Order: sequence, then structure tokens, then C-alpha cells
Amino acid sequence: MKVGIYTLGCKVNTYESEYVINLLKKNNYEIKDFNDICDIYIINTCTVTNNSDAKSRKMIRHAKKLNHNACIVAMGCFIESNKNSIMESLPEIDILIGNKDKSNIVYLLNEYFENKKKINDTYLIFDDVFENMVIDSYNEHTRAFVKVQDGCENFCSYCIIPKVRGKCRSKKLADALEEITMLVKNGYKEIVLTGIHTGNYGVDLGINFATLLREILKIKGLVRLRISSIEITELTDEVLEIIASSDIIVNHFHIPIQSGSDKVLKLMNRKYNIDYFMKKVDEIRKIKKDVSITTDIIAGHPGETEEEFLKVIDNVKKIGFSKLHVFPYSIRKGTPSAKLEQINDNEKKKHTRILLDLSKHLEINYMKQFINRTLPVLIERYKDNYSYGHTTNYLEVIINSKLEPSKIYNVEIKEISYPYCIAEVKND
Repeated sequence: MKVGIYTLGCKVNTYESEYVINLLKKNNYEIKDFNDICDIYIINTCTVTNNSDAKSRKMIRHAKKLNHNACIVAMGCFIESNKNSIMESLPEIDILIGNKDKSNIVYLLNEYFENKKKINDTYLIFDDVFENMVIDSYNEHTRAFVKVQDGCENFCSYCIIPKVRGKCRSKKLADALEEITMLVKNGYKEIVLTGIHTGNYGVDLGINFATLLREILKIKGLVRLRISSIEITELTDEVLEIIASSDIIVNHFHIPIQSGSDKVLKLMNRKYNIDYFMKKVDEIRKIKKDVSITTDIIAGHPGETEEEFLKVIDNVKKIGFSKLHVFPYSIRKGTPSAKLEQINDNEKKKHTRILLDLSKHLEINYMKQFINRTLPVLIERYKDNYSYGHTTNYLEVIINSKLEPSKIYNVEIKEISYPYCIAEVKND
């Protein structure tokens, strides 16, 4: 049978979709482009914003239009958040899977085709057990994601994710090391650690994130280790010491700040203030040369007056991020922030626009620092006479040469053509 898979949202969803693809392939399903005519469509959904919800609905309905007779599988956070009403509002769905039992996809498909009855595989509560998934190869990627953690208990005021992902749960250390070792042996130069709350790894196992990092760095053949995202409070002295002593951990860290205003951070129930964030960033810059620090920031959260927004802009500039991922505040029903006095939509859009413009300015300034410098680039693809790849500090580089994917080349940055760095291969 032919299967098309569409993934929305975070790197955890990317990992889980890749696991499903691997599982289906091993059971003789044929993976096709999502827009092909398929027998089965799987939509791995997201619910982090209203826009995510809308996209999830759109792709479910689009799948049914592609083939009215296809089996439509919807899984993930949007399903978990709306499990009590989803079958009525989206009758196109044949199989519902929340954030538990994605690894049962083959069994559920067999059951559906045998009985031709809709299946609702969602639960009122989560188990406190990590649903172990193992990937030995990726469909299209040259870097390999490894999900080491699930769930979140931070309970930020604006966020629905703790309700749809459950308690913090970690992959057993031995299982994580075995998966990474296998991927390295299979030729992956870069491993990306991912989770819903990655830096909280091990809280349920009696160990910590530093332990995981220390053990991963012992794996022979590993060239690059990247952390998909980490909270500033989890960059402990122990973690920073490991980062400082390792050339394998890359010089790029994605650290969500969410706001540059102490008042708004308090309303968000974040666990730090701006002074703490700045001091930690200074520590990172002292121990990691040319480090790129990117962030997430929410525009228009309740409490973000014009006065507070000016503080946001000022502090973002002071910190000197190399890129901002900007999200307009989205009301999530059932969260504390939804009960606060909301900001006018026009103001929210204005703040978003200003932050996006600032992000581009910060990004170009950071990129310019590397003109005429030589950097190692992991090649990811070749298209239209150009090779594309990323440096360790996550500059996206294009080279007018046919280079081999999954290999690392030293290249000299010649110029900036946003959002790319234009480079040439160094042969010496």
C-alpha cells in the first residue's frame, strides 16, 4: 500500500514521523510524496498556535480530497488537544492517535483495513513511561535526530504543550547511546538531540542532561553533536564545563527567551529574568568561539505594552542573538494567559513585524563576520548546480560545485546573499 506522510511542528514530530516511516517500510508499505494518490495519508499534527491548528485541519481535509477512498490517520498534539470533539468536527479522519502509541501504527492500520471501522486510539491520561522509538536511518536527512525526552512540566502560562505531551519522560541512557552509536556507524556525521524539554533529560531516571552529554561524547566516530533547543536555566555549570571541553558539541545553541521584558516573563511564568539570561549568554560566549545563539520570542503576549515592547527590542539587541524565531501570541484555551487582558491584534501584528525585521538585521550582521573565513560545512543536498549545507554555527552555505552529501568540506565564505552564505571549496 502507498502511504503519504505530512509533518507539522517541532523536531520531536519530525523524529516521530521518521520513526513511523521506518516502521512502515519494514512492513512493506511504500512511502510516497504526500500529494501523490495514496491508499493511506498520515498527518502528524501540531497545536502550539492557532495557526498550527488551522494547518492541521487543512492538511487532514486536503488528504481526503487527494483520494476520497484513502484511510486518513491523524496523530499528535492537535489530536490530543481536541480528542473529545475531533471525530465530529473532522469526519474525514479514520484513525485517531494522540501522543501515545504512534509505534502501534502498523497494528492500527491492519485493524482498520480488516474491520473498516474508525479507530480512536487516544487516552484520558498518559503513562509515565517513555515510548521508546529507535531509528537507524533517515529518509532524506544527512543529520540524524534522536528523541531523548518527551513531556514538559514547566507550565508556562501561554503554553498548552504540558497538557498534550504529559509528564517529563526520558529515554533510558543505554537505549539513547545504542541508537546514536548505530546512527554514527551508519554514516551520520551530525546527531541532533531533541525532546519537548530536552535539557530536563533524566529527571525521571535519577540522572541529568550533563550525564547524557558526557556519555554521548565517548562514542567513537561522532563528529558533531547539536542540541535542538535548551532552556537557559538548564545550561548549568556542569553542562557549560562539558561544552567548553568539547569540539564535538557545535557552536550553535537555540535558547528560547520568549520575551525581553521582565514583567512579561513573570506573566509567562518563565523561570528567569533578563539579567540572568544575559549573564548566562556571556558565559557561553566566553567558552565557545564564534557561537551562534538563536531564540524563540512571542510577540504580543498579554502585558506587552508599548513601554514593555521597547524593553524587548532593547534587550534583544543587547543580547545579540543571531536569529529570532518570532511567533505572534496565540490564545490557547485553558491556559492562564488566555484569561488575561489581550493585546489588540493590530498591535500584535506590528510587534511581530518589527521583531522579524530586527531578526533579519541581526542575522545578516552575524553572517558578515565570516566573510573571507574558512569554515567546515556538512553538505546536505545538491540541486540546480549548487551544493547546500550548514556550518557548525548553523550558517546555511551554498557552493557552486557538485559536492557529496554527508561529507564535510572546508569552504571559504565569499559573500552574503541572504539567507545564504556564498562560499568556495578550499582545496589546500
